[in-house]
Amino acid sequence: QVQLVESGGGLVQPGGSLTLSCAASGSILSINDMGWYRQAPGKERELVATITSGGSTNYADSVKGRFTISRDNAKNTLYLQMNGLKPEDTAVYYCVKDDGTRGRGTQVTVSS
Repeated sequence: QVQLVESGGGLVQPGGSLTLSCAASGSILSINDMGWYRQAPGKERELVATITSGGSTNYADSVKGRFTISRDNAKNTLYLQMNGLKPEDTAVYYCVKDDGTRGRGTQVTVSS
């Protein structure tokens, strides 16, 4: 059974940085397309970044140039480096596997 566990969320001031991690068990991330999406209260779910098994990345316009998705195949872990955080980035962030499997999420709050 595949399990994805996100970590690294927290409270950060505008302009700050956070790195989210998604540790996988029961599946090898390197052979899957993976992504991060976020869900804020009262807003639609937004897919913010994806990475293919071949390493190609794609980003939502709202985070392009600020967020970086990556993976460490040796650690079977997916990352989301977030720089230049804005209050509108506040949301619960989930990692998601190409078959729809997702973790329980980690809260990111950007506030002064």
